Amino acid sequence: MSSIFPSPTLDRARVRALLFDVDGTLSDSDDHMVSQFQRRLKFLDRIFKPGSAHQLARWLVYAAETPGNWLLEIADRLNLDPLLATILDRKAAKADPIPANFPLIPGVVPMLESLSGRYLLAVVSARNEVTTQHFLRVNQIESYFPVVVTSQTCPRTKPFADPLHYAAEQLGVPIEQCLMIGDTVTDVRAAKAAGAQSLSVLCGFGLEKELRRAGTQEILALTSDLATYLTSQSSIPDLT
Repeated sequence: MSSIFPSPTLDRARVRALLFDVDGTLSDSDDHMVSQFQRRLKFLDRIFKPGSAHQLARWLVYAAETPGNWLLEIADRLNLDPLLATILDRKAAKADPIPANFPLIPGVVPMLESLSGRYLLAVVSARNEVTTQHFLRVNQIESYFPVVVTSQTCPRTKPFADPLHYAAEQLGVPIEQCLMIGDTVTDVRAAKAAGAQSLSVLCGFGLEKELRRAGTQEILALTSDLATYLTSQSSIPDLT
C-alpha cells in the first residue's frame, strides 16, 4: 500500500514475540457492535435507502473509538482506572459468556496454530480481565497465550508502555524483539512508547491513513494474513 506517511520498515528477522490486541484484532468486535447498532437503526432503511442503517452504525462505532481510548488514557493519568476496571469486571461477571458476544475474526485460529511454534505469543489488551478471559475461553484459544495482559495487570494500560514491557518480561524476551499487532492508533502509540515494533490490521476500528500517520511499520488487511507475512521470509526465529 502506498502512503504519504512513510514509516521505518518492519524488521521481521528481529521478531521473537507477538503481542496481540483483542478488539478488532483477534475479536471481530467492530462488526458485532455495528450489527447491534444496525438492528436499532433499521427503520432508517425504510425512511432513506437500503444500507443507511449499516452506514450510520459503522460511523457511530468508528466515531466512538477515539473518545473511548482517550477516556481510558485520562482515567489512567488520574489513577481512576482501577475503579473503572472493577465496575466493568462486576458487570461482565454477571453476564453469561455467550459465544455470539465474543466473535472471533475469521482465520485467526489457523494463524495462531501456524505461528505458535515459531514465536512466543501474548495478549496485550485494554479490555478488563473478565471479558478478556471470557473471549479466550469461549473461542478455545487460551492455550496459545501463556501471558495475558489486561487493563488491570499494570498501573497503566495502552497507550502507555507498561503492559508491553510487562508482557516482554513475562515472555523472557527484550522489548525490541516484540511485535505489537493491533488495529488502532492506541496500539501503535503503545508500541512506539515501549520500543517494540508495530504492525496494524485493517479488520478493526482503525483507518489506514491514521495508522500510517501514527507511525505503524506495516499494515495488513486481515489479522489472518500475519502468518503468511511473517513466514514468507528466509529467517525465522528458532525458539527451541
